[in-house]
Amino acid sequence: MKLPVSTEWVLHCATTLAQLEPGATASVKQLADYFDLPAPYLAKQLQALVKAGLLAATTGPRGGFRLARPPSEITLLELVEAVDGAASPYECREIRQKGRGALPPEDCRDTCILARKMAEAHDAWRAHLAGTTLAGILAELPPTAPSRTRRLLASTR
Repeated sequence: MKLPVSTEWVLHCATTLAQLEPGATASVKQLADYFDLPAPYLAKQLQALVKAGLLAATTGPRGGFRLARPPSEITLLELVEAVDGAASPYECREIRQKGRGALPPEDCRDTCILARKMAEAHDAWRAHLAGTTLAGILAELPPTAPSRTRRLLASTR
């Protein structure tokens, strides 16, 4: 499975926002500078997270983005699905019923074993991401990460 690069962006930006002091925000410019990303495209991705209720946005000179809920209530699955959707990356086209090797219809009454296995893998992937919160990610960061992140973001205002 290959996810778009924007998935990495939103995961890192959400993790960065989770490291801020409660109520603090970071602007698109700050986040784009922090990760060397194109600000206009990043803004679109962050707006998708706002629309999904994962981030809150404020306007004005001190405006920016912050988590809309506590880090313990935001899962990686929610973040991924906000920008990539929930569809399975595998689509069975029933090629087992085509070509010289086509199986007879009576052998294709059940779902293709490969489609079932791919669906099981997708479900396991989703379950793992659903069980991983931003709080869990923060718990695994080096202890110095949050203060470093806050310091570096503040220097880009």
